[in-house]
Amino acid sequence: MRDRRDARRVDLPPLMQCAVDLKPTRKENEVYIDKKADVTELVKYMEQCKKEGKQYTYFHAFMAAIAKVIYHRPKLNRFISNRHLYEHNDILLSFVAKMSLDDKSEELMLVITVEDNDNMDSIAAKIAEKVSNLRSKKADKAGANSAVDVLGKLPNIIRVPIFAVIKLLGKWGMLPASLTDNNIYFSSMIISNLGSIRCGAIYHNLADFGSCSSLTSIGEIKDELVVNKDGSQEVRKMCEFGVTLDERIADGFYFAKSVGMIEYILQHPQILNDPISRPIENE
Repeated sequence: MRDRRDARRVDLPPLMQCAVDLKPTRKENEVYIDKKADVTELVKYMEQCKKEGKQYTYFHAFMAAIAKVIYHRPKLNRFISNRHLYEHNDILLSFVAKMSLDDKSEELMLVITVEDNDNMDSIAAKIAEKVSNLRSKKADKAGANSAVDVLGKLPNIIRVPIFAVIKLLGKWGMLPASLTDNNIYFSSMIISNLGSIRCGAIYHNLADFGSCSSLTSIGEIKDELVVNKDGSQEVRKMCEFGVTLDERIADGFYFAKSVGMIEYILQHPQILNDPISRPIENE
C-alpha cells in the first residue's frame, strides 16, 4: 500500500473496487443533493455578532459548518485516484475569489487548511487574510496561481503536451507543491458562494483532475412561507444549497446524514463558536 504526499491510502471494499473499475471517472459517478436549509437562527446569530463588532459573513458560517462536518465525517475527505481510495492528510477548503467585483476582474484560486482547534472566528480570519493580501497586492501569487500565469501564456503546441504530463502526474500523486498549493482541484471541497451575487444554488460538475470529490454551491437567503408540523404558517429565512459528490467515496446514507448535520449546525449556530474537533450534541 503506497501513500501519497497529500493523502494516505485506504482499503476499498470489494464491491466498491468493482464499481471503480466499471466507472473509473468522477463525471461518471456524480450524485447531486439539493437542500433548502432553514437559516432563521443563523441570521439572528449573525446580526448579534455584527452588533458585537464581529465582521462575519454567511460565507464564513458555511465554511465553518462544512469544516466541522468533514472533520466528524472523514469519508467526505476522501477521493479516488488511479483506481485507489485515499484520504486527505488535512481538511482543505477551497474557493475562487475575484480581485474586484467587475466582469473583467481576475479570478484567483484560494485554499485554506483547517486545524483541529479552528472555529468560525479563526476560519474567517484565514479567509480575510488571504483575500485581503491578494487584493491589496501585499502577497505575490504562489503555487497554482503563479503556475497558471506561466502555463496559460504558452502556445498550444507546448502547453497541451505539458498538461497531458501534469494530468498523468496528478493521477499518481507526483505533482510538486508549486502546482498543487492554492489549487482548488487538490482540496477536500470546493465552495461557491453564489448568494453574494444574488444567485441561487447550482449544480457543478466535478473534475477528473486532482483530488477533490465534492463541490457545494450556496444560494441567496430568502424569506419563505413555511408550514409547521401543527399546520401553522410563518415566514422563515431559507437558503438553498446544492452539493455534487463522487458516489464512490461513501454511500447515500452517509451523504444524507452529513447534509443533515450541516442543517443542524445552521439551526444551532452557537456551535460555530466551538472548535471543529468538539463533538456535535445531536450525534
